[in-house]
Amino acid sequence: MHSCIVLGMPPDQVVTGTLDASRNVRVSEPQTGHDEVGHRRAANRALALSALGLGATGVLELALAVITHSVGLLSDALHNLSDVSTSALVFFGFRISKRPASARFTYGYERAEDLAGLGVALVIWASAVFAGVESYHKFAHHGGTTHIGWGMAGAVIGMAGNQIVARYKGAVGRRIQSATLVADARHSWLDAISSLGALVGLVFVAFGYSLGDPIAGFAITLFIGHVGYEVTSDIVKHLMDGVDPEVLRRAEEVASDVPGVLAVDIRGRWTGRSLRLEVVSQVEPTMTVAASEKLALQVRSRVLASVEEARVVEVWVQPSVEPCLRPNDRSDTESVHDGR
Repeated sequence: MHSCIVLGMPPDQVVTGTLDASRNVRVSEPQTGHDEVGHRRAANRALALSALGLGATGVLELALAVITHSVGLLSDALHNLSDVSTSALVFFGFRISKRPASARFTYGYERAEDLAGLGVALVIWASAVFAGVESYHKFAHHGGTTHIGWGMAGAVIGMAGNQIVARYKGAVGRRIQSATLVADARHSWLDAISSLGALVGLVFVAFGYSLGDPIAGFAITLFIGHVGYEVTSDIVKHLMDGVDPEVLRRAEEVASDVPGVLAVDIRGRWTGRSLRLEVVSQVEPTMTVAASEKLALQVRSRVLASVEEARVVEVWVQPSVEPCLRPNDRSDTESVHDGR
């Protein structure tokens, strides 16, 4: 007799349950151990502190840019201030993503974080356009630069502030597996490089090369565009369910090593910071439903232990004589889902 057993629980939950007459797995009494609240608190703290630091740095640089008439410093100051707006976008993305699943959005709202990441990418591209236009105007009209020493000091302050913020947000983002927060950290790191470009341009001006400032502005523009492309690519990959093949290979290896598993097929998808893995395990047709349930628990446990990126693992167990059909493949699959 054919049956498809599905176990889909976040890695922080312990499964206890029995089989009913229709041969479905019924999961009950999950126990939460994953510190989702702590992750969100860490993300919000990183965003708030970085916004305050970059806001102060940007305002100081903007004041010095007005005094010195440096387009390189002006571009850098506006780029720093744009980081405050991207932090606000990421914050709202985190706020929306914690909403529970609904009848319409059955997977929840976690992808709101990735949509916020697209907003970060848009701000980066807008910064590149503005920096390029301002640099062109100064290059074409041969504008002068004054109070060079003050301008250099502003650029150094911008470099230091952005490096500190970028390292902090990047560390938090990688720890909680947030592509959007990591993208925001790269934006801050980008600002540190643009501050260096502004400093180099002012050094050239100090040695009598007046075009050093607009040329530095052009260089900063190209670099901003490069990082904008990388950030956009990463976010789009998340939205398109792109998963590192190495992650899938590790999951397939450990699932295949479970005694009783004849073949394995694995797919993955991202929903915000959650990587969901679907594991189809082929077994002998003579295996009982109870034994299949035990095997599925073993597969799930080993995959979660070996693939730390995964937060939800769903395991299908079916006889090897016919391919396992996921719930999306037909409407009458005997399966139960949870943890979504």
